[in-house]
Amino acid sequence: MAREKVLITGAAGFLGSHLCDRFINQGYHVIGMDNLITGDLRNIQHLFHLEQFEFFHHDVSKFVFVPGDLKYILHFASPASPIDYLKIPIQTLKVSSLGTHNILGLAKVKGAKVLVASTSEVYGDPLVHPQSEEYWGNVNPVGPRGCYDEAKRFMEAITMAYHDYHQLETRIVRIFNTYGPRMRLNDGRVLPAFIGQALRKEDLTMFGDGSQTRAFCYVDDLVEGIYRLLLSDYHLPVNIGNPDEITIKEFGEEIIKLTGTSQKLISLPLPKDDPKQRKPDISKAKALLGWEPKVTRQEGLKITYEYFKSLSNEELFKTEHRQFV
Repeated sequence: MAREKVLITGAAGFLGSHLCDRFINQGYHVIGMDNLITGDLRNIQHLFHLEQFEFFHHDVSKFVFVPGDLKYILHFASPASPIDYLKIPIQTLKVSSLGTHNILGLAKVKGAKVLVASTSEVYGDPLVHPQSEEYWGNVNPVGPRGCYDEAKRFMEAITMAYHDYHQLETRIVRIFNTYGPRMRLNDGRVLPAFIGQALRKEDLTMFGDGSQTRAFCYVDDLVEGIYRLLLSDYHLPVNIGNPDEITIKEFGEEIIKLTGTSQKLISLPLPKDDPKQRKPDISKAKALLGWEPKVTRQEGLKITYEYFKSLSNEELFKTEHRQFV
């Protein structure tokens, strides 16, 4: 019996590669697609020998064609860290606008259910805490983060339009801070930045007094939530993240303790539009999907630290010394 096919865009990225693993393990034939602008083939090289995996080197901002039937499409193609989307703002806007349009059109032709990866950044620098799906956000469309935040907000809007006008089966996941193996040390986000600095014996740099809050979800928990949302019958956005909130200063102190570094936390000026607080309200995910995170931050950080320790010195020291939270 032929395996049902799943297309995963952004397949060579951090989250995309873990989703490829999950759907192969669930018995699907996975088609991975990535233009490798931020993705890395090393994240999926362990899959290349499998008959149930194939890879297309392609930019979804251009016309997308995939032969044969498709059961599901998961659209995860997008730069996802400030260091990336500040460098390539136009590509960031295009992949979540033109790219999403192309993917939704493909889903319509194939009769496939499509799940798009949105983000907690649609809430901007929130005036409501914690953030529920009913909160409309506080976003600066012309600020440095606007190319990402507004691209994702457009993604949600066009996805809902296809759902309402074409009766397309769509799902929208709003992803909060996620971590785990295969993150890039040089992607500018706080967790790999702190661990990278500790491994290089550098001081850990936080912004302001470190009172900003974040809530970190381990990647296996996130993938489980995404999988359940895809198979659900709910088409409106759903937050998937870990509500265990911590300040950046406290988090830096945890990393110092975990890594055993003798370095200290130092403060840098706050970047423009840096969110002061971030914590998901996951009531909807609990009620609709029976989902909540299982992996504690202590457990997840230990696994992630062991992964980063295994990287070569070349990878460790090519890190760009900038960090965003």
